[in-house]
Amino acid sequence: MFSFITLGTNNLKKSRIFYDELLQSINIKNVLETDRYVGYAKNSSLNKVEFYLMLPHNKQAATFGNGTMVTFNISSKKEVDMFYNLALKLGATDEGLPGPRHDKDYYAYFRDLDENKICAFSSD
Repeated sequence: MFSFITLGTNNLKKSRIFYDELLQSINIKNVLETDRYVGYAKNSSLNKVEFYLMLPHNKQAATFGNGTMVTFNISSKKEVDMFYNLALKLGATDEGLPGPRHDKDYYAYFRDLDENKICAFSSD
């Protein structure tokens, strides 16, 4: 159902230190770091990041919901488009049109009726 979970932070270094230790206790490891985010994966599948800590993309303070995003793993680009369009039809607001990101994957972003950020993702 989900591809990965993202939590916003205002201090990536402190959050990384906290989560590195906390998640190690349940066999989850820091496997990817940039100046904007840290990615974690299960020890049994180190190539599959399922949890991120991230500085909010809009450069505003991380708060409950700002920088927090739930991502749904969708089968195809066409289904991402359909999912996104249906969400808007049902009252969601646009946060990023469907399209390729990071030179390979396909994403669409919206906020639900309570302004939670949702992402539809396909690697198809």
